[in-house]
Amino acid sequence: MFPPSGQPMTLSTPAPEEVRAPNGTWRIAWDHDNSLLIDRRAFTANALLLAALLLASLAYLSLGSMRLSPAELWAVLAGRGDMMASFMVLDLRLPRLAVACMTGAAFALAGCLMQTLARNRLATPGIIGIDNGATAFAVASVVGIGVSIAPPAMALAGAVTATALTFGLVGGGGVRGYRFIVAGIGVGAVFGALTQLLLARVSIDVANAAYPWTVGTLNARPQSAVTTLAVGLPLGLMAALWLARALSVMRFSESVAQGLGQPVNRRRHQALILSVVLTALAVAVAGPVGMVGLIGPEIARYLSSTRGVPIVASALAGALVMVLSDLVGRTLFAPIEIPVGIVTAVVGGPYLLWILLRTRSLA
Repeated sequence: MFPPSGQPMTLSTPAPEEVRAPNGTWRIAWDHDNSLLIDRRAFTANALLLAALLLASLAYLSLGSMRLSPAELWAVLAGRGDMMASFMVLDLRLPRLAVACMTGAAFALAGCLMQTLARNRLATPGIIGIDNGATAFAVASVVGIGVSIAPPAMALAGAVTATALTFGLVGGGGVRGYRFIVAGIGVGAVFGALTQLLLARVSIDVANAAYPWTVGTLNARPQSAVTTLAVGLPLGLMAALWLARALSVMRFSESVAQGLGQPVNRRRHQALILSVVLTALAVAVAGPVGMVGLIGPEIARYLSSTRGVPIVASALAGALVMVLSDLVGRTLFAPIEIPVGIVTAVVGGPYLLWILLRTRSLA
């Protein structure tokens, strides 16, 4: 209709339609064109895991040869504790807690990446021999083979060597399927035997010096390796978050991922390299505690949404598993300490069998 005579004609624009968030997500919009979707279940899982990690950390700091009440622990953290309690918490338990969190997060993050690439719940760095390769090279540097390289650096070289051998045995068949798993198990067995051979040919004192590298422990770890992990883990986490979208798409068929514009081979190689580096950094600090790479992603996957890859949840779950395992190892038979690698193996072994029995198809 035209306006009455003498009045100017105006054009009205329709009001923009309200954009609704998909089911199960929160939408945070700062204008009409830009918004952020947050998965509710993934957010809740991360919050629960973070809360559990904080509670486990408080128990870790309180329990041990010298038990502290919550009031005593708070006094120490606030700088008002007595000298002995402050030394026990700030100089001994707190640094070890930080190492447990970092190594657990690195192992679980590496496991999450490897399992996503292989689309197989068993394809963790520990299962396919990367841990054993890193351990064998670290032990070789300790028992003496004429190579004056620090054990952490040798662990990285061993992880890379084990991965290269596994790929070589697969013959370019990629990281998916049983063939990759079987080749990795074979490479891991060879490096495990090599480690035992090296230990059998040296004196008992030298073998004792290399023993922590064979079982996995957080007791008196090399400071240089801890510093390297403290720098590498945040960078690795950011790289994994950057790869998360591509990995989510790559869970489908390769043709679908390529159709959505993902450079599949490039992203696959980037994720594999990241997984190997994270594993090597963690092994260089704690030795072979590869079961965390199996248990952590499973917990994260159970709690989180199925829409994406649980990167953050896996790191939190791995840190939680490592902290609780080391706490059990320190306190269960105190003053005798059980290495954290043995505790995780006791828990992870039956869990691995449970996965094998419940999963009908692992390929």
